[in-house]
Amino acid sequence: MRAGKRNFQFLFPADTGRWLSFLRIGLGLQVLLYVLFLRRDWNLIFGGPENGLLRRDVGDAMTVVQSPFIPRLGWAISLLSKAGVSESAALALIWWSLLALGGLLLFGLFCRPAAVATWFLQLACAKSGGLLSYGADNLATIGLFYLMIAPLPDPWSIDRIVLRRTTRDPRLLGFHRRALQLHLCLIYFFGGLTKCLGSGWWNGTNIWRSLTIPPFNVLPIHWVASLGFLLPAAGIAICLLEVSYPFLVWWRPLRKAVLFAICAMHLGIAIMMGMVLFGTIMIILNLAAFWPCEEGIEAGVASAIQRLPQNTAKASAAEKIAAEGI
Repeated sequence: MRAGKRNFQFLFPADTGRWLSFLRIGLGLQVLLYVLFLRRDWNLIFGGPENGLLRRDVGDAMTVVQSPFIPRLGWAISLLSKAGVSESAALALIWWSLLALGGLLLFGLFCRPAAVATWFLQLACAKSGGLLSYGADNLATIGLFYLMIAPLPDPWSIDRIVLRRTTRDPRLLGFHRRALQLHLCLIYFFGGLTKCLGSGWWNGTNIWRSLTIPPFNVLPIHWVASLGFLLPAAGIAICLLEVSYPFLVWWRPLRKAVLFAICAMHLGIAIMMGMVLFGTIMIILNLAAFWPCEEGIEAGVASAIQRLPQNTAKASAAEKIAAEGI
């Protein structure tokens, strides 16, 4: 009985939902950065046989092999072509749609439909991009998926403030955050374990290659060479940080230090390798999952629970369990 109660409290901790506000705002900025960074090369990346650099149909064919039900840009372009819209005009419409959706997410207006539409278009772009897509696209898809299924609207959104739409169950907010936390822990643990299995991260050769191979050679190569003696230590530190992250981040006295270290690592990747989108999405996911820490949340959750409806014995019992889990 006690074990079941502890499991319930772990999976359904009461939460105020501030993490969801941070996730929404961060993903809105991520989408805006994504479309603005690609504005000049949009048609080259996603164009068809006549206009595309790698041809969109290559990415679509790779996606179909995985599953014919995964969204891809060919669906939207084919649908718009039936209305007489050219491919270039359709791609421009998709670009502007993503820009507008990023703005809606940023300000928290029409949160649910905006999150669903953004997830669909972003996933379609990531899959149709084919060989030009990388980890940042996949992680943005993951973040948008959690936002799409989360109990919106969040506390800082326009939907909540102006339209007075509320999410009344703090336990449901806590469950979605817990799922994101566990997902991040799995990503870091297995990513770090994979790094530990090879010798490249222990002797620094993988970091050397990462910093000197185009297009990631942002730093002058003589700078990297002059600091070559630090590369093995940096590689070992990255391996240990990623493997230990799923364990240390749950310990409250070390949580801030672990978050600072992991965010500093991704900030360094963004600056030294030019992987701004990857660094940004990882920092957003980490801070949404584990920051703000639980300090000071108890009072807000207790206040939210007191405002819940008290008209049934079942609701009262559930609220009591949630309050005990704070």
